[in-house]
Amino acid sequence: MSEGYVAVAREDEVARGEVKVVDAEGKSLALGHCEDGTWGAIDNVCTHDGGVLGEGELDGCTVECPRHGARFDLTTGQVKALPAVYPVNAYPVRIVDGRVEVKVDVPTRELEIG
Repeated sequence: MSEGYVAVAREDEVARGEVKVVDAEGKSLALGHCEDGTWGAIDNVCTHDGGVLGEGELDGCTVECPRHGARFDLTTGQVKALPAVYPVNAYPVRIVDGRVEVKVDVPTRELEIG
């Protein structure tokens, strides 16, 4: 691991338009390969009702929670559709020599709840 990044998958393990659950040093993340080729990683739990976001469907760069349909931007963690109202943490992603690496030590935005 360098500069806080940890390898979580091989680049060829996640096709464009797919999202999957990965482990990053004990932290469960939803890792997705957006349709435009970018990558994103967010906490793997929906802030509405605890659904597993990595088991949801990816549309563009927005993942839909399989439980109640809340939607989150995979690169920012921002809520894109109710019933969730609180965002999730998002983490920087980079590709190095075919490995997908996520910086897990500091999220790009801290979860802000009430």
